[in-house]
Amino acid sequence: MTVSGFTLLSRVTGLARETLIARAFGASQFTDAFYVAFRIPNLLRRISAEGAFSQAFVPILAEFKNQQGHDATKALVDATSTVLAWALVVLSALGIAGASFVVYVVASGLRADGQAYPLAVAMTRIMFPYIIFISLTSLASAVLNTYKNFSLPAFAPVLLNVAFIVAAVFVAPHMQTPVYALAWAVIAGGVLQFLVQLPGLKKIDMMPRIGLNPVRALAHRGVKRVLAKMVPAMFAVSASQISLIINTNIASHIGPGAVSWINYADRLMEFPTALLGVALGTILLPSLSKAHVDADPHEYSSLLDWGLRVTFLLAAPSAIALFFFAEPLTATLFHYGKFDGNSVVMVGRALSAYGVGLIGLILIKILAPGFYAKQDIKTPVKIAVGVLIVTQLSNYVFVPIFAHAGLTLSIGLGSCVNATLLFVMLRRRGIYMPSSGWMRFFVQLLGACLVMAGVMHWFAISFDWIGMHAEPVRRIALLGACLVLFAALYFGMLWLMGFKYAYFRRRVK
Repeated sequence: MTVSGFTLLSRVTGLARETLIARAFGASQFTDAFYVAFRIPNLLRRISAEGAFSQAFVPILAEFKNQQGHDATKALVDATSTVLAWALVVLSALGIAGASFVVYVVASGLRADGQAYPLAVAMTRIMFPYIIFISLTSLASAVLNTYKNFSLPAFAPVLLNVAFIVAAVFVAPHMQTPVYALAWAVIAGGVLQFLVQLPGLKKIDMMPRIGLNPVRALAHRGVKRVLAKMVPAMFAVSASQISLIINTNIASHIGPGAVSWINYADRLMEFPTALLGVALGTILLPSLSKAHVDADPHEYSSLLDWGLRVTFLLAAPSAIALFFFAEPLTATLFHYGKFDGNSVVMVGRALSAYGVGLIGLILIKILAPGFYAKQDIKTPVKIAVGVLIVTQLSNYVFVPIFAHAGLTLSIGLGSCVNATLLFVMLRRRGIYMPSSGWMRFFVQLLGACLVMAGVMHWFAISFDWIGMHAEPVRRIALLGACLVLFAALYFGMLWLMGFKYAYFRRRVK
């Protein structure tokens, strides 16, 4: 609840930021250029730091904390931060120098537009150092989460959104090229996210000291273990990020606005993904790592079972909402200023396609920690590589039919395949043993979802959501009333069918 609460605040401010960006810039070559440029350091962050690093670092950090004491844990944090910081400085310098080549690899279709490509290159150079600050933020968050301090890491992304909002509203109108304000906001947000973690680290005496000798830090036995685990983890994370790069490149060839349409759909898709998948994954990984160190397989399996049930309970109605209610959501949140009705339809199509695979996207965040906590990175790697192939074969089939929406459909279906394979391997190895009552649980969910889907579809087709552009207050009020009704209907139906909510009141050890 703590993580989800702050994550909700982050996603609400994130939606506010996207609404303001949509109003100011619409879905154009300018936003295409910005989102391409922003995606590049984000991809590297997920590959080198937030994704692979956390998966390798957290279990080893938890082991040091539980078995070797404070001083040894502090030495591991210092050595790791030294290696990470120097590697990121070198990576940023290379990225700035080779920005033109990097943009071409990620979105070669932008070269057809005389403005978008040079803008993307310039903003890539501005934003590349973001990887330094946000990766150090990931390290700080990993430490704080291991010490059961979830609040500051969950709150930090709010500061990036605030930086965007300030830039879009107050800075952009005064710049010769307004979209550059968004690029500088990324740097400001990265610095703020790192700084806000420091008080929490100081409180637990884990303030990282970045040394001047990375070679010496590399010799630390804990760092060697982290790097040994991180290399295969990078392949696992890289598979999904390579798929994103390919998809971005394909989208850049579809036409102006396609990259932006997918990005706006991403923001709405990430709302439930972050609230459920990221929040649950964040709190489960340290607890699973502890259960593994304590050799408590019952607690390990019980944690996974709890996480999966929470996921299905909340992800199922979210997926239905994205599929049936995509256009009302898009129109109400983005249809202002330069964001026109055609963009509403296009973003809505991409969002509906995401709805097909939303449960898979969230389940991965729950199932993958089941392997990472046991320091098994190889299994998710093999699965991720196979899913990369499946996703790109799906693009070959769906993009000619559904255009940009085919890309989001492929991602969703690939995620479902990924989640299924992770589940099968957890069961086959005896890591996860489901508790009783799953069949009754699914029957109750199905009944509530069918009723909600029918009501949701009626509201979606019975009102002209795009036509209410001139009455934004009425449209916002109608959307709010609909969402409250859908939630009440869903949970009310579950209650009528005898659903036991008490099961979910669990204290994580």
